[in-house]
Amino acid sequence: MLIYIKGLQDDRFARPLQLIANLFFEETEVCMEENEQSDLTIDIRLKEESGQAHAMAVLTAKPSDKEYTASYTKKLTADGDKERLKQMKMVASHVFLSVLQEYTSITQKWGILTGMRPTKLFHKHRQAGLTTEEVRQKLQSEYMITEEKIDLMEKILERQLTMVPDLYDVKDEVSIYIGIPFCPTKCAYCTFPAYAIQGKQGRVASFLSGLHYEMEQIGRWLQEKGVKITTVYYGGGTPTAITAEEMDELYALMYEVFPDVENIREITVEAGRPDTITPEKLSILKKWNIDRISINPQSYTQETLKAIGRHHTVEETIEKYHMAKQSGMNNINMDLIIGLPGEGTEEFAHSLDETEKLMPESLTVHTLSFKRASEMTLNKEKYQVADRKEVEKMMNMAEEWTSDHGYVPYYLYRQKNILGNLENVGYSKPGQESIYNIMIMEEVQTIIGIGCGAASKFIDRHTGKIEHFSNPKDPKTYNERFVEYTEKKLNKLNELFSDLPVR
Repeated sequence: MLIYIKGLQDDRFARPLQLIANLFFEETEVCMEENEQSDLTIDIRLKEESGQAHAMAVLTAKPSDKEYTASYTKKLTADGDKERLKQMKMVASHVFLSVLQEYTSITQKWGILTGMRPTKLFHKHRQAGLTTEEVRQKLQSEYMITEEKIDLMEKILERQLTMVPDLYDVKDEVSIYIGIPFCPTKCAYCTFPAYAIQGKQGRVASFLSGLHYEMEQIGRWLQEKGVKITTVYYGGGTPTAITAEEMDELYALMYEVFPDVENIREITVEAGRPDTITPEKLSILKKWNIDRISINPQSYTQETLKAIGRHHTVEETIEKYHMAKQSGMNNINMDLIIGLPGEGTEEFAHSLDETEKLMPESLTVHTLSFKRASEMTLNKEKYQVADRKEVEKMMNMAEEWTSDHGYVPYYLYRQKNILGNLENVGYSKPGQESIYNIMIMEEVQTIIGIGCGAASKFIDRHTGKIEHFSNPKDPKTYNERFVEYTEKKLNKLNELFSDLPVR
């Protein structure tokens, strides 16, 4: 689908309009110069007058030349050229979305929003002093978000502030993400730093040496600055892919070098692959007072697991869940993915039925996303997935099931190329919400990434400005350069927390 945007001369409008066009069509291209091959022409007239931005769009479809029109006016409230341009883009996006919705008869429930974190917008307006009703009206009129999605955002906001009442005041603390880049095998949809662990014990040992170094240096800095840790999250990869002895050494080091570990609000270890869970490893977790883990079935259909490269069985997932509960794991999360290859409402209903037999403390429902570098994206023709309508039905099934079984939504995020332009939603039993998930999604504090492929998110405590910094993704490069990357992070932390006295 080639769309010619007529009337706008500023190339800075191309990207937001391209992202919106991608919501409607596969393999879309937006051009701002006339092209005889274009399938659609959308003429957008944008002007600023008397402190207001006004836009009108006319979509002309070939070969019928049928026209679809939309107009929108918004008061400009921004100071500075950058913010003014941002608002002008919103106005242009508004009419662009409107004519595409009319032309395709597809309603985009998230409106013009194409970013990952829509709930941040709700928080932002609440912090600015708007009432909940004023925020709702703004999201609907300016961003074109449907009532259904606004309701979801409001529920999540309420749960987050109940679980973390000081959510807006944790900027002087940090959370820690520890990345362990090994898995039994790599899943077809995955783009995380994850390397098959078989036969790579030498590389694992080298990696752990670097990881220990990073933890020691970051821990020393936290001790000297008197900076508290809100949460620690062990991710990957699969952190339970390493041996029980290696896990024991890692958690012992955490208690040794991190400040006040006993009072960290939450420590989570992803044990997502059931084939990595053993009684010995569960015993190590219990020894170090870690009782929040993830055991991720993704699907309870064995053919699906085989198709996506997960080598555990459905029975193993169930067995390892019961083993974890018996060992004292009191907060288990399980993940399901909507839209996996070959799955529709029947298979998803089966996964929900199986989940009902276990009733984990939290359930994260992901919608399949075709991530750019994944095996599934590179070989799309091999993986047949459900269409938009069926994916929406599955999401509705998840919403109804969780509500009927006493779960509440507490965080969400969206991704590029996500099926049906939907979202990923974390549900939990009230009081069992993951604080780390709230921190990472709402971006209220610095998160220090340690380990291979770990991403740090540095947030200025005064301005809220965000800077990203990532460690190397492959173990070999990480092993060669972990000292350099640790030093860079420490320099950035010193800059961000320069006004704190050294203890």
